[in-house]
Amino acid sequence: MMLKEKLLLKDKPSSAIVAVRDLDRARAFYTETLGLEPEGGGEQDVLTLRTGETKLVVYESEFAGTNKANAVVWNAGGDFDEIAGQLKEQGVKFEEYPELGMEISGGIHRSGEFKGVWFKDPDGNILHVASM
Repeated sequence: MMLKEKLLLKDKPSSAIVAVRDLDRARAFYTETLGLEPEGGGEQDVLTLRTGETKLVVYESEFAGTNKANAVVWNAGGDFDEIAGQLKEQGVKFEEYPELGMEISGGIHRSGEFKGVWFKDPDGNILHVASM
């Protein structure tokens, strides 16, 4: 009897998906403020952005911004300081979460070797960049 191979997601690509109320406003934020590049022609009501080896899909929904947890996280590695500085220059306001128990200075959270910033898109989706 031959065993059937398991179909596992570990070998399949994934993408993050974020709901927004206004796709044009989101397009400006994600492309101009965050510097992400649109990918392909795409559908009229969906924006697909390239981010590293993955994709971020942005679509309109009446439920936009209702998530109270991270929607997207980027691993900036050794480029963290430069990226955080560029985000600040672009007018991005960093959130502060003292309940995490980390040292916070200028919106940058630190714990040991870890550094991270959290900020929101125009619809209140929580985005995170870390030095992982």
